[in-house]
Parts: sequence; structure tokens; C-alpha cells
Amino acid sequence: MDFYFPGHGKSGDLPPRKGFAEKWHQPILELLPDIQLTILIGQYAQKYYLHQKGSVKLTDTVRNYEHYLPDFFPLVHPSPRNQIWMAKNPWFTEQVIPDLQERVQKILKK
Repeated sequence: MDFYFPGHGKSGDLPPRKGFAEKWHQPILELLPDIQLTILIGQYAQKYYLHQKGSVKLTDTVRNYEHYLPDFFPLVHPSPRNQIWMAKNPWFTEQVIPDLQERVQKILKK
């Protein structure tokens, strides 16, 4: 959502700067006319691009990733802090990651 890491907070990473995505994403995306898949990494990207309101759980969004295809593929942030999440959600590495790999391979072969 931002172009730099905002730093660490007490319970995780600090949020991206407010207004940055609104100001910069659309002009940049207009320069990339052949985007075939947008990978939404983490809660901030998912809430912004999927227009999620309120307390939508990241786990539910990622588990239901197929609802957002073919344009968006929501993922959990690949952080050491998420190792517990991955251990509690084995379906992620068993189903979601292989599907993502297959989709990316198909796009790259075009």
C-alpha cells in the first residue's frame, strides 16, 4: 500500500501512510495495462482493493480467495510473525499456495 516499510509498532508493523494508495496507485496502475493478477498481501491491501468494511477477518478472506479471482488473489503477509497463523491454517500451504503457483506459471507462459 506504500512504497516503504513504515516500521514496527507494539503489536506488529505500523500501518501504511494514509492517503498514499489513493494518491499513487491509480496513476501507476494506468502505466501497467496488462496486469493479469493482483496479489493482495495483508489486511491493508485486501481492505482497500476488495472494499472491505468493518472487521472482516484476514483468515476468512484468504480462505475464500477464489471469490476474488480472476483479478485478485488475497494472501497473508509472509512474515515470521505469521508462522503461528500458518501452523493453525495448514490449508494455506496445502491448497492456496499451490493454486497461486499454478496461476502464476500460466500467466508467465503466455
